Amino acid sequence: MSPLHVKKGYDLKIAGRPSPDVEILDKPDHVALCPEKIPFIKPRLKIRLDDTVKIGSVLFEDKRNPDIKFLSPGGGKVVNINFGPRRVIREIVIRLDADEQAETFEPVSEEQLTRIERKELVAKIMAGGLWPFIRELPFRDLARPGKTPPAIFVNLCRKEPFQVDPDVYLEGQSELFNFGVNILQKLAKQVHIFRSPDLATAFHHKNGVVTHVVHGQYPADDPGVFLYYTRKSSADNHAWYIQGQDVLLLAHLLKTGTYPLFRTVAVAGSSVEQGTHVRTRMGVPVSHIVRGRVGEAGVRFIAGGIFRGYALSPASYLGLYETAVTLLPEGDEKEFLGFARPGFGKPSHSRTFLSFFNTAELKMDCTLHGEERACINCGYCTDVCPVDILPQFTLKHILAGEVEDSLAHGLLDCVACGLCTYVCPSKIALCDAFTAAKRAYYQELV
Repeated sequence: MSPLHVKKGYDLKIAGRPSPDVEILDKPDHVALCPEKIPFIKPRLKIRLDDTVKIGSVLFEDKRNPDIKFLSPGGGKVVNINFGPRRVIREIVIRLDADEQAETFEPVSEEQLTRIERKELVAKIMAGGLWPFIRELPFRDLARPGKTPPAIFVNLCRKEPFQVDPDVYLEGQSELFNFGVNILQKLAKQVHIFRSPDLATAFHHKNGVVTHVVHGQYPADDPGVFLYYTRKSSADNHAWYIQGQDVLLLAHLLKTGTYPLFRTVAVAGSSVEQGTHVRTRMGVPVSHIVRGRVGEAGVRFIAGGIFRGYALSPASYLGLYETAVTLLPEGDEKEFLGFARPGFGKPSHSRTFLSFFNTAELKMDCTLHGEERACINCGYCTDVCPVDILPQFTLKHILAGEVEDSLAHGLLDCVACGLCTYVCPSKIALCDAFTAAKRAYYQELV
């Protein structure tokens, strides 16, 4: 194994981390697929309201490549298709039958996998609806099936405190995971697995799989950070990546010929009495996951991560890629003489609060603790940027419309970790600006 030391980042001292315990949830009444939360796709519906679907039935396809299908996470009746502004499809809601029916796909044995052609394997993955779990750097769009990438990165790390623990979803799944790695080896020139030093699960890989042990602070586990530290040429910039839990989905599809539904989700945050993991299925309602865990009013529900995720209501459904639900207090309460308090219990990167010297895990809320003002060139954003961007200067080029200069400063290397925004004492939303600029640039290219 090769050690990889990420020099920059920031460890979040936040209370509410999930325990390694696992609770198995019962079957929900409804599930949904959320096209709005899948970046860049242009969905074309293949079903209508009141249609009956099976597990694995096609719900929609990507207009950019109709061979890329998105399949139903449940068997039952399509009871709602929710649209947002400009007719963006937000949710396709399915009321589950007591006895769900499922589509079947042709399985692939280990012996067949050694002989199968890459083109045929790609077609099977796309027909089985799991191609969207394989994504391409630097823009994180769906991987282009017609291209052979220089490498596929598999993430078995957890640097953000509220994300799912790989040891939890890998327990007892070594054989299935290795089968998934064998699949990936047919798709790319190399497979790189990067893992945390404290990962307890051990694997035995065939030749051609490069495993790295990643040392460093958040977001050292990001595939874009891994690429930044390992790339050897510009061709490496178009590497693909997949999360470790999704490798299990891929292996299950090809090994059994059935569309996989299982999901391990971390439920944690400052508003949860005891963070934990739950074993459930794709597309479940957020209310089903957090039921009985919210003990106070004024809580914000966040899917994904505290810096990269998005706020949603308990009536919403978990997106295709999300494996964490974080509950944080809104922090709307007025604090008497808050401006004069030393803030020993408030999380902070700078010395603005005395919590800088507090080594304990602190309760985080969603309050900004100030308003946006002009950049003071403090350099905090540069200190924590894991890919050595100079965020304050990159932002100025973006605001001035100087696209080439922002690219020269490393805009495409940005992994949208959110640390620059978090540490900024001027409360400037740097990460949002970089994400929007990067997205706009990509849409011009395609």
